[in-house]
Amino acid sequence: MRRTTTLAMRRTTLLLAAMVVAVLFASGAAFSQSAPAGDSSSSSVSQGLCQAKPRTSAPDLPVMTRNLYLGADLGPAVEAVRSGNPNAVVAAVSDAWATIVGTDFPARAKALAKEIEQSHPTLVGLQEVELYRIGPPDNFTSAPTPAEEVKYDYLKILLGELNSRGLHYAPVVVSQNYDAEFPGDADPEVPDPVLEPQDIRDIRLTDRDVILARTDLPKSELKLSNVQRANFATNASFPIGNSGKSFTLYRGWASVDAKVEDGTFRFINTHLEPESTNPVVNEIQVSQGNEILSVPANTNLPVILAGDYNTRAGGGGTPTYDNLINSGFTDAWSVKHPGVLGNTWGHQEDLRDTTTELTQRLDLVLFRDGPPEDGLCAVDADVIGDNLSDRTPSGLWPSDHAGVVATLRVE
Repeated sequence: MRRTTTLAMRRTTLLLAAMVVAVLFASGAAFSQSAPAGDSSSSSVSQGLCQAKPRTSAPDLPVMTRNLYLGADLGPAVEAVRSGNPNAVVAAVSDAWATIVGTDFPARAKALAKEIEQSHPTLVGLQEVELYRIGPPDNFTSAPTPAEEVKYDYLKILLGELNSRGLHYAPVVVSQNYDAEFPGDADPEVPDPVLEPQDIRDIRLTDRDVILARTDLPKSELKLSNVQRANFATNASFPIGNSGKSFTLYRGWASVDAKVEDGTFRFINTHLEPESTNPVVNEIQVSQGNEILSVPANTNLPVILAGDYNTRAGGGGTPTYDNLINSGFTDAWSVKHPGVLGNTWGHQEDLRDTTTELTQRLDLVLFRDGPPEDGLCAVDADVIGDNLSDRTPSGLWPSDHAGVVATLRVE
């Protein structure tokens, strides 16, 4: 695609260099998966498994973590930016937007809502709950305006599908992460072999993580309080070409305290920086994991961690997973399925592959007891959205990730 103004393209390229890289890191990258380390086989609460005969007052608590998938892998766009060819940059960004449209979140939301209907979690931690907006292509002007015309609001779409099934969920907290805007062909469904400047629109991506909670339970069964959210103190930052400027890829966490009958716990949702071949980026992920431990998880309450931690469970990658386990957290999947991989990531970019052999376990539900009288234990754990029957009628997987549902008990 050609732009008629060289200066405009130069400024556009500088903007894209950071924005495209930022979105790429949200999509993750492939790494080999190692088997989980040895897990406890004890049935005691202290080892993470619930007792065979629980107290009648101890309620079961299903919770879910689900990465919704932003809709594309922007690796080719990053390579185009690195090439320094403005035409290649805009063409690659346009291709990425076409993939986002093609992976059809409205259709995938129906499949995701079905998962929630089948497992009926009390709390849900969602990642990559994207908000896409378009606007005039003025980012390269002296007075840019943020794009505001909504194209896809993943949260609104998913809530609509849940409501259509008679399910009662509402967001407890919406945590905003990075906010990136860049130009491209915003109408890829219309064939246009020669893309002219008037075909270009600014495309804006706002990355969000969300905690959903059931709203149909009486307060005697579920009472929420002390909602918190924050961006991490340490985030990846990328230079914008040779401009001397940089773009910060903000990530964060959100939490809520929940009282279930006589037990109270803290539920934390997050999406950490993906593992990288760059050790500096891996150090950022480790720092973010440590911040989870030192800030929201620094409480006497029992704690449930849910999210896409982007660290290979069982070792072999970043030390983030081991740091969480060594700080006293138990992996709900591992205690229920010792020695079973339970992988949750690895579908193709267009979500149309037919493989069920996922390659990494990145999506976790971990838990930690509070004082001796306040405990959590695992009743069950399942990987969801990983069977061919879970796909949409058109053959799309619900996400590039599978999800995890863990049923815990508050004792």
